[in-house]
Amino acid sequence: MAGSPTIKRRRLSAELIRLREQAGLTHDEVAKRLEWSRGRLTHMEQNKWVLPDIGNIRLLLDLYGVTDAAVREAILDLARQSRERGWWAKYKDVFGGSLPGFEAEATQIRTVELVTIPGLLQTAGYATAIFQAGQVLDQTAVQRRVEARLARQAILTRDDPPQVWAVIDEAALKKMVGGPHVMAEQLRHLADMATRSNIAVQVLPDAVGAHAAMGSGFVILDFAGELDPSIVYLETPTDNLFLERPEEVQAYTLIFNRVVAAALTVEESVRYVTALVDQLHQE
Repeated sequence: MAGSPTIKRRRLSAELIRLREQAGLTHDEVAKRLEWSRGRLTHMEQNKWVLPDIGNIRLLLDLYGVTDAAVREAILDLARQSRERGWWAKYKDVFGGSLPGFEAEATQIRTVELVTIPGLLQTAGYATAIFQAGQVLDQTAVQRRVEARLARQAILTRDDPPQVWAVIDEAALKKMVGGPHVMAEQLRHLADMATRSNIAVQVLPDAVGAHAAMGSGFVILDFAGELDPSIVYLETPTDNLFLERPEEVQAYTLIFNRVVAAALTVEESVRYVTALVDQLHQE
């Protein structure tokens, strides 16, 4: 699996924080010695850069007293890799955040969806109907967003796909997005995907009433390396938010586990979704 530059940049930021703290320097001291604005270093350490500057990384390594050639080269190589562009770069007008970059290197993706089918499991017809519903995009813009969404799904069929565990509210399955034909196709696709060894789908029935995720849906992304802690992704109509603090990830993991416990089993969920497809064909 090719490393994601999004993950590399995040890891580089963490390494720079570690090296600064190891050198016993504050943000203000670094800024003063390098004649930088304090915001420049903060920007780098908070992973808000686009393409890390190799020259600036070298200056920091010098200041932090990193003299071991192997360590220096490892950090600089990480910086070089983080400057590469993933496939999603060509869709920067579509993706408002770094989700595709994190998905590209995730080993497990856990998601709770309350209103729609998860993007990784959507059909082209269903996605088209979703984007058209806003009534603010022309057809070209809609097609481009659908193309980008389908491109994200390539991670599911690669040689080392992530484990995807999706809990979907029953309301999302009954919402007639795009009409009966589109919805039947979407549900059939969902049932088919749920039979794959790396994908689990559970339905959260209306009968459970109030549940732990009533506030909103979310995605938890887990990674293989200890240097890459899990992250939570939240999406709103106007913004995308990533939560990284351990206590935040732990809170959402607890919510996910509670929702899983309230949902139908994977086997029951596949039978339920298949029954909905049969029902749509009969109507």
